[in-house]
Amino acid sequence: MKLAVVSGASGNLGQAVVQYFLKQSYHVVGLVRSQSKEVLKNYEEMEVDLMDEKATQSCVDIILKKYDKIDVAVLTAGGFKSGSIDKAFREDLEHQYRLNFLTAFHFARPALLQMKTQQKGRLFFIGSQPGMDTTKGTNNVAYSLSKSQLFQLANIFNSETKDLDVKTYVIVPSTIDTPENRKSMPNADYSKWEKPEDIAKIIGYHSKDKGASDKAFIVVSEFI
Repeated sequence: MKLAVVSGASGNLGQAVVQYFLKQSYHVVGLVRSQSKEVLKNYEEMEVDLMDEKATQSCVDIILKKYDKIDVAVLTAGGFKSGSIDKAFREDLEHQYRLNFLTAFHFARPALLQMKTQQKGRLFFIGSQPGMDTTKGTNNVAYSLSKSQLFQLANIFNSETKDLDVKTYVIVPSTIDTPENRKSMPNADYSKWEKPEDIAKIIGYHSKDKGASDKAFIVVSEFI
C-alpha cells in the first residue's frame, strides 16, 4: 500500500486531499497541530509543530521507521495575511515566512532525501498567484514573498532529482472555496472559486506515473 503524508490535514484543502488519497487506497498520515477524535480506515494523525525543525525531523523519522517510505507528500499547511508595503513590517514578514515556507521546508527536505533514496516520489507545495507573480502581491506583500520562495525551492529540488523519478510540484490555486473565504468575501462570485475537492484531484493526477508532468508549476484554473 502506498503512503501519502498530508500536512495541514485538518484544514479545508488538507481534508480534501486526505479523502482523495484514501479513496485511491493509500494509507494516509495527516500532520496536524491537534489530533481529532475521528477514526478512519487507513488514516492516522500525528501532532507536530512544523515550524519546529527538530520536531518535524522526529516526525519524519517515526514515519520512516514505521513505513520505510514516503510515496507522496502534500504540504498544505500555511496561512494568509493581507497588507500593502506600508504595512509590511519585519514581524509580518518573519511570521509569514515561518508559516508558509518553513512549515513546508522542514518536512520537504527530509522527505526529498528519502525519495532520492527510493529513486521515486512526488512532493507538492501549495503556492499562490501572488507567489508565482509577485506583481500581483501589492496588497499582501508578506504573504506573496513567503509563497514565492516555494517556487524557488521546487526549482532547486527538481534540479537535484532531474535524473530520478522524483518530482516536485507547486500547485497554484486562485481563491479556494472555503467557509472562511466566503465569510470574508460575502459579495464575491463563488462560482469562479476553486473547490478543495477539485484541487485534490489535480494533485492526485500528478502523483501518478502516467500523470506526471515535466511542468513544475500547476495552475489549477488550467485544469478545471
